Amino acid sequence: MADAPGRLKAVTTDQHRFPLGVEREILARLGVEIVPAACKTEEETIAACRDAHAILTASAPFTRRVMGELKEALVICRYGIGVDTVDIPAATEQGIMVANVPDFCFDQVADTAMSLILSVPRKVTYLSNLIRQGVYKRDLAVPIHNFRGAVLGLVAFGNIARNVVRKAVPFGFRVIAHDPYVKPEEVRRFPVTLVDFQTLLRESDIISVHAPLTSETRHLFNEAALRKMKPSAYFINVGRGPVHDQNALTRALKEGWIAGAGLDVLEKEPPDPDDPILTLDNVVFTPHYASYTEEAYHELRVKTAENAAAVLRGELPKYLYNPEVKANARLLKRA
Repeated sequence: MADAPGRLKAVTTDQHRFPLGVEREILARLGVEIVPAACKTEEETIAACRDAHAILTASAPFTRRVMGELKEALVICRYGIGVDTVDIPAATEQGIMVANVPDFCFDQVADTAMSLILSVPRKVTYLSNLIRQGVYKRDLAVPIHNFRGAVLGLVAFGNIARNVVRKAVPFGFRVIAHDPYVKPEEVRRFPVTLVDFQTLLRESDIISVHAPLTSETRHLFNEAALRKMKPSAYFINVGRGPVHDQNALTRALKEGWIAGAGLDVLEKEPPDPDDPILTLDNVVFTPHYASYTEEAYHELRVKTAENAAAVLRGELPKYLYNPEVKANARLLKRA
């Protein structure tokens, strides 16, 4: 446990996405200076964060290389649930705590998933675009099928997916889910059946992805998986873009392996302007905004700043993602 320096410094790496507001107020109570930055590369992240004691981040890359340059860092606080932008083993080796906000956006992402689950098979965006072009023909919607009795397959069954179940069942969906880390007794109170991945691919009329990005889930939806889906099925991803192989998904949508997709996330964000998936009229896109509402983001910013404030008081953050760091964590001893 090290003595606290005279002046503590925090940096936020995503000023373009999270302009400083309540974070400044929370950290100012401790006399902490917080400096805004916009970091997209390793070099920008190192330059902005080299002397920071606490870092608040959303999308900046905290790789092993970056971590080795953070000589003063006590904690990296993620805006959100996922930590795929942070090399957790490298942070732990350096004694740097990583904190996230695991109880963020359960309703918001579930609502976004439901908006795509309902609107994409109903071809709302496709028909709206045709009408704007002067084409007013309902027969161009053919075919559309009932939701009641359709099988909704959920990939991962955490808090967001469980919220989707509550919203989907009143529409008449029969829900199945695949999550190798969830035990049957954990889902008994939900009207859902746990299945293996192959069964989910084979039986689902709509698949909605809620998995984090890990080595196990990267390109989970590759060519082989997509070819096993029904030709009439729809693919929804509100999790992480690299869970699907975008080249394979583009082929699946173009060649009719599946009927359509609703994508809040892409393998590359923002996409290249000439990405062929953008030319397809059986896909609905949203700009990785599933978690957003004004109320949810205010809560997220408060909790992220409070994680940083706890560490700068010499405490552990409320939402410590890498508890194994406790053995060698960089902690302050405040006078």
